[in-house]
Amino acid sequence: MTKQNLLLLHGALGASEQFAPLMPLLSDRYNVHSLDFEGHGKASLRERPFRMEHFAENIRDYMEQHAIERTHIFGYSMGGYVAVTLASTHPHLVQSIATLGTKYHWDNEIAARETALLDTEKIAAKVPHYARALAERHTAAGWETVVSHTRDLLMHLAEQRGLRAENVAHIQQRVRVMIGDRDSTVSLTESVEIYHALPNGEMEVLPSTPHQFEKVPLGRLAFSLAEFFG
Repeated sequence: MTKQNLLLLHGALGASEQFAPLMPLLSDRYNVHSLDFEGHGKASLRERPFRMEHFAENIRDYMEQHAIERTHIFGYSMGGYVAVTLASTHPHLVQSIATLGTKYHWDNEIAARETALLDTEKIAAKVPHYARALAERHTAAGWETVVSHTRDLLMHLAEQRGLRAENVAHIQQRVRVMIGDRDSTVSLTESVEIYHALPNGEMEVLPSTPHQFEKVPLGRLAFSLAEFFG
């Protein structure tokens, strides 16, 4: 029996290498793929800002290069936002979507709070181990560039007010909105709002799960993804 495709999408400041522990838990059921969004990880930086539509273009390029006609998508955090953006603009490429810890609602107050955490000098001085981890992860553009571009992206999302109910009401694919019960970054309220707006949406709250992907119980996540994608 031919396996279906499953594409894993990383979050802001992340890279595809973060999925290394998850991929073996899914590879018996799916042809599992992952990619680095432009400027992240080993992917070259383009002469344009970080934007969700540009990351969706990265997916389209990857699918074309690997002869993938349609795929299921799991998007963590920002990756979920990109997946929903792709389904909105190029629905023929997407079978179904599961998102985890995706922040759909953005405004100036939220963006100001989040960008305050993206000060490269403070990161290097106060959390040098995190700076080293980012440097090891983002070898193409450099971690400082990725952080700077991400700050700009978050401010742009605030200007656009993120994804609202009217932005997703036309998406016909099955979409499971997942959130960890200990996620302090994403609110249950915004997740429920998007879930209710999706014509074929559903929702799942993962127990004992914070926002940080490295602390997500991967066995539990893999079980949920396999159950949802079928």
